Amino acid sequence: MLQALFRRSHGAVRALRQAAEHTPPERDRLIDLLRAVAISMVVLGHWLSVSVTYRGGFGGASALEVLPWTRPMTWLFQVMPVFFLVGGFANAASLDSQRRRGGTAVSWLLSRTGRLVAPTSMLVLVLSGVACLALVLGADPKSVGTAVWLACMPLWFLIVYLAAVFLTPVMLALDRRAGLAVPVVLVILVGLGDVARLLGRPSLGQANFLLAWLAVHQLGIAWREGTLPVRRAVALPMAAGGLAALVALTVAGPYPISMVAIPGERLQNTSPPTLALLALAVTQTGIVFLLHDRGIRWLGRPRPWLIIVTVNSVIMTIFLWHLTAVVIAALAFYPTGLMPQPATGSAQWLLLRLPWLAILTVLLAVLVALFGWVERRARPITVPQANGGLRTAATITGAAAVIAGLLGAALAGQGALPVLMLPVYLCGAALLRLARICPGAR
Repeated sequence: MLQALFRRSHGAVRALRQAAEHTPPERDRLIDLLRAVAISMVVLGHWLSVSVTYRGGFGGASALEVLPWTRPMTWLFQVMPVFFLVGGFANAASLDSQRRRGGTAVSWLLSRTGRLVAPTSMLVLVLSGVACLALVLGADPKSVGTAVWLACMPLWFLIVYLAAVFLTPVMLALDRRAGLAVPVVLVILVGLGDVARLLGRPSLGQANFLLAWLAVHQLGIAWREGTLPVRRAVALPMAAGGLAALVALTVAGPYPISMVAIPGERLQNTSPPTLALLALAVTQTGIVFLLHDRGIRWLGRPRPWLIIVTVNSVIMTIFLWHLTAVVIAALAFYPTGLMPQPATGSAQWLLLRLPWLAILTVLLAVLVALFGWVERRARPITVPQANGGLRTAATITGAAAVIAGLLGAALAGQGALPVLMLPVYLCGAALLRLARICPGAR
């Protein structure tokens, strides 16, 4: 097994070097850098803020809940808006590229979702298998359910991002018709949802889970299309105005300081997203534009670019498995006494953050070595497909089933095992797979 893993790793390194050396000159390399930085910051933020314990069963707390002084730091660590921003840019660029080669929106959707659905299916199958095995061996169902719930937390963002991907052809057409009016309308709708929540009608604000992230994704589309140009005259007002709005909405306004959800708070900025989170997104977009040219020059050097290409080749694997590493570490080190479990926020807990991060980094590296090949093997469709009715129906049905399966599992809560999402999700993944490999999808 180790020999096979070594051969696979050696082949992957060679392929990555070739990919880095043959990068098209027109590619905006900053997109790849920002994607890698965004996911890395999300992973680090979760590892630092989520405090997991194991004393006969899983427990835990949020460091943000017990350490109020850490909440302003979420303005730095909450970089998921950057991920959706570059996602909008990359999705618009790849859709245009597919159409130039004679492809269709359906063939693009099948190509684009390959590297999202394949590693997600592996996570779902592995966690489901391990959970079933643990139950057969007599493990406490509640502990198993909590462990799986924690490991599956990254699927929340994946649900919304998949929805944004599937809506890209429509949103790109809207940008070309209405320009920046599209994200403006989305922001207004988010504001109306916030008002409903503040007036005691939280159900009316649930659409913000999609509308807010779609607004950020739309900024990325506008960036790529030139509707939102990368100029200092645009970047400075966005960065300064976004920051001013963020301070006004949180310090003086009704929104909390934390850009990450804190249990028990009446209003949260990510669950669902708020105007305050969109203000942060505008600020980050302005900063990205200000650093754009400098970043492009730095990425023109071979070594930094090779590192970014390498990270991006397994970026979804890193994101999907990073909380599984937390579960494994808790099970391996806490019951055995190899690591103490001090109270969250205590001096000892703070001192243990560095060794805890080191352990999690090693475990995640092992998980990426074991499962990263799934993402790397998910090749895009490079030859245009015929847009047959059967393939179109399979794509739409499969996409809907994938999102519905993941959403159902996420809404089910800690007591539900991933087995509950297997039938719907895997049927959707299978339909997308069949649509990819049927004649004409090469």
